[in-house]
Amino acid sequence: MTSDDDARTAPDVRELPESDLDQALDLIHLAFHFTLPDKTRAYHREMLRASSRIAAYDDGQLSGVAGAHRLTLSVPGGQLPCAALDFVSVAPTHRRRGVLTSMMDELWRRCAAEGRPVACLWPSESAIYGRYGFGAATESYRMELDSSRPLALRITPDTRPLRLLDPADAPAVLGPRYDATLPQRAGRFTRDATWWRRQVLDLDGARSGDDRDGFGAARVVALGERGEVPAGYAVYRTRGPGENRPGAVRVEELEADTAPAAAALWSYLASIDLTSTVHIPARPADDPLLHLVADRDQVRVTAQEPSLWLRLVDVRTALTARSWAAPVDLVLDLRDTALPVNAGRFRLTTGPDGATWLPTDDSPDLSLDVRELASCYLGGTPLRRFVQAGLVTEHTPGAARRLDAALETEWLPFTGED
Repeated sequence: MTSDDDARTAPDVRELPESDLDQALDLIHLAFHFTLPDKTRAYHREMLRASSRIAAYDDGQLSGVAGAHRLTLSVPGGQLPCAALDFVSVAPTHRRRGVLTSMMDELWRRCAAEGRPVACLWPSESAIYGRYGFGAATESYRMELDSSRPLALRITPDTRPLRLLDPADAPAVLGPRYDATLPQRAGRFTRDATWWRRQVLDLDGARSGDDRDGFGAARVVALGERGEVPAGYAVYRTRGPGENRPGAVRVEELEADTAPAAAALWSYLASIDLTSTVHIPARPADDPLLHLVADRDQVRVTAQEPSLWLRLVDVRTALTARSWAAPVDLVLDLRDTALPVNAGRFRLTTGPDGATWLPTDDSPDLSLDVRELASCYLGGTPLRRFVQAGLVTEHTPGAARRLDAALETEWLPFTGED
């Protein structure tokens, strides 16, 4: 969750004490126009309490607040400590007075102190965060599947048994599988048991409060024999038919090792009794479902939108921590107005053993802003698209395409949870 402000002055920015948590929640809920049940407010309070908390004060009164969850993000070939920004709010009386800029400056300081080379967020207003060096690094599709008729597929689904899991047992069963597959797709967060229970499964109903649009509690289906690591799973909710609305399934998360495993799970979700639509709020742009169906009209993409926005706080650490698909040797002239320590001319050299990022006086092959580098970092957006848009200057013909080849990943990055 993020809200608005523009940089002008320097307010008093410091740690938000626990004694001000309720005051901070009042400000957050004011900024986002929330009216929440007590259970959801308590959930927000605990999430904010557990985060790295930044507050801005004006004459002793709270004028801005931000939290950063201390998470670990999967990147190509590895994982990086990440500051996941949340609850960013500025009092409506203090917009355009430097509150957000001052809080972001404090975030950069904390990232450096805690060794977090990247930061991320899901912006509620995407126009704000580009000026702070954030770029849209993952993309997702919203889809709907017409399940009023049988789902015809072009391949044979995996024939292993499907079984419903008690959601309370799901973290222990699914956690090891999820952890093992993290390197396969960048853009996802590591999870502990608490994150599974509260964020993914919402076992106590606090995360969604009363705003489930009629959908019930989370259900979990897994593919495979009891006692073995599932070949796939889906977390979903259902809604029975009612007046003027059909029954429906809402897919919160689906993971599968193979296309036949995915086919088995989608077939199950599309065949649940008393439902005729499967709502799919977020799937990767390269989701095999779009190719698995025999009738492409049975699956409709209703929106294509950016999801996770990424900020390279320490460019050198971020670039040398990820793997590279091809060797490249290029000079990049990088702009970073918010963090000048990243700015300058650098030679990026990549190979099978990693990468180096070293200052140089050589002529640049590419000139770009750290925002565009962040968008390309996980492998989701080709740099040449920014060259075509006039946002990156290519001094050496073919340089952007060569860097794209080095940044490429087998699967597009994806972030399914906000």
